Amino acid sequence: MSKAIQAVRGMNDCLPSETNVWQMVESVLRRVASNYGFAEIRMPIVESTALFKRSIGEVTDIVEKEMYTFEDRNGDSLTLRPEGTASCVRAGNQHGLLYNQEQRLWYMGPMFRHERPQKGRYRQFHQFGLEAFGIATPDIDAEVILLTSRLWRELGINEFVTLELNSLGSNEERANYRDALVEFLTEKESLLDEDSKRRMHTNPLRVLDSKNPDVQAALVDAPKLSQYFGKESLEHFEGVCQRLDAAGINYVINERLVRGLDYYNRTVFEWVTDSLGAQGTICAGGRYDGLVEQLGGKSTPGFGFALGIERLVLMLISLDKVTNTRPQADVYLISLGDGIDIAASGLAEQWRDQVPEIRIQNHVGGGNMKKQMKRADKSGAQVAIILGEDELSQESVTVKYLRGQNEQQSMAFTEVPNFLASLIKG
Repeated sequence: MSKAIQAVRGMNDCLPSETNVWQMVESVLRRVASNYGFAEIRMPIVESTALFKRSIGEVTDIVEKEMYTFEDRNGDSLTLRPEGTASCVRAGNQHGLLYNQEQRLWYMGPMFRHERPQKGRYRQFHQFGLEAFGIATPDIDAEVILLTSRLWRELGINEFVTLELNSLGSNEERANYRDALVEFLTEKESLLDEDSKRRMHTNPLRVLDSKNPDVQAALVDAPKLSQYFGKESLEHFEGVCQRLDAAGINYVINERLVRGLDYYNRTVFEWVTDSLGAQGTICAGGRYDGLVEQLGGKSTPGFGFALGIERLVLMLISLDKVTNTRPQADVYLISLGDGIDIAASGLAEQWRDQVPEIRIQNHVGGGNMKKQMKRADKSGAQVAIILGEDELSQESVTVKYLRGQNEQQSMAFTEVPNFLASLIKG
């Protein structure tokens, strides 16, 4: 007997017992994004490696350590997408969607990073992302953050998340700050861990969000990025904060929040929670006004975010917030007697035509009443509709309730569509 093949490490199956939760979450994400005027875009999973090197930054952890990169038969270097913003910008540039236009786009699908698999963090993971292009003013920053806040309220987890907010200023301001920070870090080099020593010379701002408590202790007196802001950056960030204040959104200004991707400027934000242990960020994003031009397009401002669906599902389950999930069937159709299953199949198709929203699971495979009732109960259906020889001769069915205390009843074939419609309405 040959050895059974297992899934690749870090590539997880989503089983039928879990997909109800995923579908509920995805439905909320789609609806809220649509309600704010965003339209769906779908990009390929495989992109040119150069896209991510140019956008994310060659000295980031993602590019240096985590990307799934390979050569195809033509010798071209390709990469399974590790994030969605760069792909969305590439698509917008390629199809002429961005220059001198406003675009509100969202996407959802698998991303890939070769990290150490752990609970809620996998090598194939799923993100929902949203990008707004062509708007340089702080109102779109606030609008997108307000959208994320509404997501948490819709999912019932708003009391378990905290908004952290910061500004990275302009590229020029950040460059001036970078020089001052490197000077400070050089003086503290003996107190830094090896990872921070390496980043000090390649991406020094990333040292600020080190998770090492000893490094954080060494950064207590580090210069603050906000000290290098000009009037325009200060006013932009103040405009974001004013709009969040007006909407009653609580937030914490975290001056060490820098994000892990090189393309961010000005507003950055994260939603964090203590409900997931060490992996506390469930949603993050910010402004990236230079990225479109960096990837070959005309200068176009952008603002967006991404959230990990696995982490969100895990959080909902851990907080017992899984609601509005439906079983696999509303009705289970039982047929008893020789040839009755043929009539049952035809009736099921008629009822599906007449009540398209209803989910009817028609019993197949034969079996006695006990076996079929057991399958009916397992399906999660509200009722079993029973068709036997007597019912067929009288053009009627027997309705047996599988949940609650309602009594069994008989009804004519012609009454069934209205009954099914009433089940859907609840």
